[in-house]
Amino acid sequence: MPPKTESIDWSEKKIFTTGEAAKVCKVSQQTIIRCFDSGRLSGFRVPGSRFRRIPREELIRFMRKNEIPLEAIESEFRRVLVVDDDPQIVDLFVDLLERDGRFKIETAGTGYDAGLLTESFRPHLVILDYMLPDINGNIVCERIRSRESLSDTKIIIVSGVVREDEIASLLGAGAHEFIRKPFDVDELIGRMAALLGLGAKGESAPNNGSAR
Repeated sequence: MPPKTESIDWSEKKIFTTGEAAKVCKVSQQTIIRCFDSGRLSGFRVPGSRFRRIPREELIRFMRKNEIPLEAIESEFRRVLVVDDDPQIVDLFVDLLERDGRFKIETAGTGYDAGLLTESFRPHLVILDYMLPDINGNIVCERIRSRESLSDTKIIIVSGVVREDEIASLLGAGAHEFIRKPFDVDELIGRMAALLGLGAKGESAPNNGSAR
């Protein structure tokens, strides 16, 4: 009988051994060790031992630099962080994205909480309200853009009354899209899918018309 193929979900792992990094990169463990010892792959040694450990962010940086596909280290779901202080809007997004079936969702009601979650959740995309209780959306954008580990994170601003110069400021701060409330559900999902490089979905999310 052929050997069983090992299938491991690496999407939640924060620290990798050299053996685990080798499996993710599909190279030998000795290759990973040589890269670590030469400084091409950064990490740390376990105190009092010879064991090497590699943080997730560093492994992803190494994989990108060496054009190693990231599929093995990522989940099949796209992680989406919804940042809005209106519970009804948050519930709408959670229901919409859960029904779609391609997303894993976390939510935040303030810019401070959004900052904490971007570090722990590592969202592929942030849906961000412009007017938050503590800071405006452009500050959140700037903070996300300042983190190298979040360089690929997409940002969609969703807001109501915003002036054209404010929209330009948001896009200049690092947002990829601006969608004005009320918005069309199918349009929003389509723009999310385009930013995340998702193909067409066989069955679209239920369309409740527009959301305010």
